[in-house]
Amino acid sequence: MNKDKKETVLRNNLFGKENYVWMLAGMAVLALGFFLMAGGKSADPKNFDPKEVYSTTRITIAPMLIIAGFIMEIVAIMKKPK
Repeated sequence: MNKDKKETVLRNNLFGKENYVWMLAGMAVLALGFFLMAGGKSADPKNFDPKEVYSTTRITIAPMLIIAGFIMEIVAIMKKPK
């Protein structure tokens, strides 16, 4: 492939390598946030334990991770490839 064709192919790519790295990182943060929000199985499913449902991890940390993941995805999409 000559230099002109290679430059044309590179210019036609919508995202660069750095964009894809940001996208993968954002998806990992999103997955972690959803995993933390889901929590685990209750020890006794017949009894409601508010400490498990309303824990800091599920109510505060997980939503913050999800928002951070979406922000990372927006950055990945908007960032201009080099």
